[in-house]
Amino acid sequence: MGITHHSNYVRFMEEARVDYLKQLGWDYAKLESMGVVSPVVKVECQYKVPTTFEDELRITVLVKECTGIRIRFLYQMKDQRGVIVCTAESEHCFVSAEGKIIRVDKEFPEFYEVLKAKSEEHSM
Repeated sequence: MGITHHSNYVRFMEEARVDYLKQLGWDYAKLESMGVVSPVVKVECQYKVPTTFEDELRITVLVKECTGIRIRFLYQMKDQRGVIVCTAESEHCFVSAEGKIIRVDKEFPEFYEVLKAKSEEHSM
């Protein structure tokens, strides 16, 4: 087996992002009940140090930007020694369950304000 397959980092990002939104009070179940989904439209990863199955990663998630139509998240993954093993970014759009683009700044301003505030305090 050797090192962690690169595709697993995208799954790690998703798990961290879901947890991050939950901590902000906007878990996926709540968003879906409101009719909001946020599919990934872009992912970038910089793999810095390989990891193995046994390694435990700590993932920091930040909102880089939220425009009301799109959101960009930053990720920093560190191993148990505190070494940065991967940095990444994902971009998502907001759509209804029917696939129509949603402007969360107009349709869900409370959600947008939380994301916008987080984007203004980020620094990684």
